[in-house]
Amino acid sequence: MTDGSSSSFFPDFGLLLYLEELNKEELNKFKLLLKNETMESRCCQIPWAEVKKAKREDLANLMNKYYPGEQAWDVALKIFGKMNLKDLYERARAEINWTAHSLGPEDARTQEEQDEQEAVQGDGTEYRTQITEKYCITWDKKCLFGEPEDLHPGVAQKDQELLEHLFDVDVKTGEQPQTVVLQGPAGVGKTTLVRKAVVDWAQGNLYQQRFSYVFYLNAREINQLRERSFVQMISKDWPSTEGPIERIMSQPGSLLFIIDSFDELNFAFEEPESVLCEDWTQVHPVSFLLSSLLRKVMLPESSLLVTTRLTACKKLKPLLKNPHSVELLGMSKGAREEYIYQCFEDRKRALQVFNSLRSNEMAFSMCKVPLVCWLLCTCLEQQIEKGGDIMLTCKTTTALFICYISSLFPPVDGNSASLPSQTQISSLCHLAAKGVWTMTSVFYRENLRKHGLSKSDVSIFLDLNILQKDMEYENCYMFTHLHVQEFLAAMFYMLQDSWGTKNSSFQSFEDLKLLLESNSYKDPHLTQMKCFLFGLLNEDRVKQLEKTFSCKMSLEIKWKILQWLEMMGNSEDFPAQVEFLELFFYLYETQDEAYISQAMSYFQKIVINICGKIHLLVSSFCLKHCQCLRTMKLSVTMVFEKMLNSSPLAEIWRRDGGHITHCWQDLCSVLHTNEHLRELDLCHSNLNELAMKTFYQELRHPSCKLQKLLMRFLSFPDGCRDIASSLTHNQNLMHLDLKGSDVGDNGVKSLCEALKNPECKLQNLRLRRCHFTSLSGQHLSSSLLRNKSLTHLDLGSNWLQDDGVKLLCDVFRHPSCNLQDLGLMGCALTSMCCLDLASAILNNPHLQSLDLGNNDLQDDGVKILYEALRHPNCNIQRLGLEYCGLTSLCCQDLSCTLRSNQNLIKINLTQNTLGYEGIMKLCEVLRSPECKLKVLGVCKEAFDEEAQKLLEAVRVSNPQLIIERDCNDHSDEDVSWWRCP
Repeated sequence: MTDGSSSSFFPDFGLLLYLEELNKEELNKFKLLLKNETMESRCCQIPWAEVKKAKREDLANLMNKYYPGEQAWDVALKIFGKMNLKDLYERARAEINWTAHSLGPEDARTQEEQDEQEAVQGDGTEYRTQITEKYCITWDKKCLFGEPEDLHPGVAQKDQELLEHLFDVDVKTGEQPQTVVLQGPAGVGKTTLVRKAVVDWAQGNLYQQRFSYVFYLNAREINQLRERSFVQMISKDWPSTEGPIERIMSQPGSLLFIIDSFDELNFAFEEPESVLCEDWTQVHPVSFLLSSLLRKVMLPESSLLVTTRLTACKKLKPLLKNPHSVELLGMSKGAREEYIYQCFEDRKRALQVFNSLRSNEMAFSMCKVPLVCWLLCTCLEQQIEKGGDIMLTCKTTTALFICYISSLFPPVDGNSASLPSQTQISSLCHLAAKGVWTMTSVFYRENLRKHGLSKSDVSIFLDLNILQKDMEYENCYMFTHLHVQEFLAAMFYMLQDSWGTKNSSFQSFEDLKLLLESNSYKDPHLTQMKCFLFGLLNEDRVKQLEKTFSCKMSLEIKWKILQWLEMMGNSEDFPAQVEFLELFFYLYETQDEAYISQAMSYFQKIVINICGKIHLLVSSFCLKHCQCLRTMKLSVTMVFEKMLNSSPLAEIWRRDGGHITHCWQDLCSVLHTNEHLRELDLCHSNLNELAMKTFYQELRHPSCKLQKLLMRFLSFPDGCRDIASSLTHNQNLMHLDLKGSDVGDNGVKSLCEALKNPECKLQNLRLRRCHFTSLSGQHLSSSLLRNKSLTHLDLGSNWLQDDGVKLLCDVFRHPSCNLQDLGLMGCALTSMCCLDLASAILNNPHLQSLDLGNNDLQDDGVKILYEALRHPNCNIQRLGLEYCGLTSLCCQDLSCTLRSNQNLIKINLTQNTLGYEGIMKLCEVLRSPECKLKVLGVCKEAFDEEAQKLLEAVRVSNPQLIIERDCNDHSDEDVSWWRCP
């Protein structure tokens, strides 16, 4: 240790005193770090089993035993430092130093010699001083192109705390990260934070016990380097007075390398790991060296801190070993509000701008980045001064950035000589588009020249604050913000037709089809550009841009996009290829209702998961203009949750400002405004009372033509009264599926009242797993007697039991019962109800499908059923007996039934222990021409080899028979096993 010798002079019980100050959690963390220290040093193998169970006194004794003399204190101090226990560390170190001052003359001479040696080699002080001066200066320069210095937020307290704990031990795993990735959007403050880390370390305020040296490597500088050794790369800030830098490389475990802006590196990183470089003194291309460092081939014991934009994470993560990722989120909602108020002297104007930006969740999210927030505030203030409607401007991100870009240009009737020409704007947009596609945001002079931008061209855009020059690294240029680049990249596609930018050297990114086929999951770096492109399809906005740039732009692309959407709508893979929510985001940007209506006319079915207010906004805006939809599948969550259980409803409306409620009303209005809509799936949604009432109002609307409604896994706190009322008001509704919803006995009672009403035309009712009991048997039986329309009823997975089914069978036997399909799977039935079921089978000529799977019917029960099936009056075609406790004893009766019953074509016997004997009996009849069975549900793999051979022989001899391993159809359409083809 550089603090001097520690201590054989220090009493053995001294270490125990410090361990006593640790709480239980800290003690466990200390033990984990001690384990890591033991594994890293390899010279001392202190038994982990003993450490793990040791109390404080035992732990102190173990450390003194395995780390004799001052080693125990060296290790303890190192661990205190890693745990960020600054007070404990400082007190222990001071006490050790005090002890060191009491050394004898001989020891004092040894210490003096050590100090002289460190003075010759350098102790790092000069290096710390130099980088403190360098990075404090560059940090201060970060207030760009007019952003007031007092508005530059610096480092927030939460980010400073995040910085301090980046390399803390994970208490759950006991591992201390060696590689940390700090990720976040452009401009959020990643570079500011890591440079602050460098300065804080240099000033002795950060990572003092963790890292002896910290080196900062910036992508913009690295890109301009050629071949060299790694030690030469990091020597740029190394003072000559510190002695050879190679001296510190011998202890890589105490080194931290910060690689800032990985996303800006112009390297492919495609080298095989086997050819990478271990030697930091060898000369190689810089890309090769960096790849070796990132992949832990070179200096594997060192630590890495890498910053990157989220869009480059897919490229970075495969290079790293066990990275620990931390996301920098930017300004919180409260911080954004405070920042916006700081931008204005007039508090009333600040409130106006804040409310306008907050009304658009996408725009308000952009304001997490201080620079973007300031840019938008500045241009909105200018618009207020001109008497513009900023609420309208804030409706879309495209309108906001048109407002910002326009604010940079002088009025057309002013000094037009300062405006860029069409050729210059075209070249800049081409540069922007290629940069977005290749995830390049930093451009060098060579890049600019290749795109036809001369030094004078660049000067024009620098003066307009569209481009900016890096003040620290030579020849580096970038757009004022990534969103500005993305906006101009979108403009490139608008300019292709009007200015003829296509030429013989056509590049792939210029293909509009490739952009349209991209999606936010695979190509997140293209999402905002694509959003801006759709926003530029609005004719009013194009006119505003034409006025700003004093040029003519083409809207031909509008019709090309419609052609692509039509192709998608006609695709065989539709709707799998279409991410509708993403498409709605883009169409919302157009704010062109006629265009949206035309775009959506190519789709008859949509599937959307609405998981937030912004999703609801864009979906409702687009759906209310869809006139050709036939099927709509929605899942609505995380929208109404905060409003749940609130009362009265008027208070909800007041707090929300009516915004969410208005959007929901727009979405629900599709039920009556779209005359083609026939099917709606609203499963797995979380809707409050107000949202449900709005939905039911639209469902009961005279113009609603909906025929099939799926409301699975929903909550019905009103006991299904509203949905029951809708059944009598909407006579088009023929199919209702409430699977998994909390219907209960009260809900069944409400539904049964509706079924008794002659106005109810429901044909198919599915109540699987709806949490009702045998108490509902009476209500169901009385309603079925009076209902003439219901033909399909699924009551599966409810606690009906034998008593409930007996009540139902009284109705099923009645001549007026028109039921054709009955599902009783998993209803806790036994053989005791089989006589009643058999009677229903015999006396109901309409009943064709009966599912009794997952009930404990056993051989005795199905024997009664088989007798009924052999009767000439039986019309059952499909029978489900999956998992009914059947054995080989029932197979003889089943064989007789299959010979005599010419109607039975499908039977499910999976998950029964039929055995070889049972299969042998079945196979005899299955080979017979008298047997008309078409589908047999058994799992061949569940039987022994001999039985499998019998089934295979039957399949060969009777090719019309399907023997299915899993006959269950788990689609949303129908859960009955016999629905499979």
